[in-house]
Amino acid sequence: MITIVNYGLGNIGSMLNMLKYLDIEATLESDPVKISNSEKLILPGVGSFDIAMKKIHSIDGLLDVLNFKAKEERIPILGICLGMQLMTKSSEEGKIKGLGWIEAETKRFRLKSNLKVPHMGWNKVRSSSNSLLSDFNDINQRYYFVHSYYVLVENQVNSLFKTKYGLEFDSGIVDQNIYGVQFHPEKSHKFGMKLFQKFANL
Repeated sequence: MITIVNYGLGNIGSMLNMLKYLDIEATLESDPVKISNSEKLILPGVGSFDIAMKKIHSIDGLLDVLNFKAKEERIPILGICLGMQLMTKSSEEGKIKGLGWIEAETKRFRLKSNLKVPHMGWNKVRSSSNSLLSDFNDINQRYYFVHSYYVLVENQVNSLFKTKYGLEFDSGIVDQNIYGVQFHPEKSHKFGMKLFQKFANL
């Protein structure tokens, strides 16, 4: 059973639809007590870094439960888009500290080229570490992106995927049981389905 954390920000409907299509059992939950019984978590997110962290802090007990599941119990957790950025230490988008589960920073795109921000649409993704979610044999992985901020890890051992858009950034991050992807697998057709299936099988 996968629990999608409902803290008020996230592309939840399309995610639930894809998991249902894949016959992956999933539930949407905001109650920290029920989240504490979860076997796997997805942390979604669309919007502002500070607003997201404020919403997490505003639900009594949620931050403590997330930290316990991630760092003590070490169940598989997948952050998607803003959900991945929340796993870093901080973001240039705001002033509130992130969850800090992975040694990484979230940066704003400052591109000198004619590329537009946000980075929106399909882009290639390269596996940068040997993980249960990555696939070194697939050099044609493409996923759908919508974001104005990107993540850079401090240690390359925590890089799961790489993507180029004016610069090369970490489009996926990993630290043992913790995974994050900047793209939207729920909008990425066969590649997204494959990633969700791998996560469900962890």
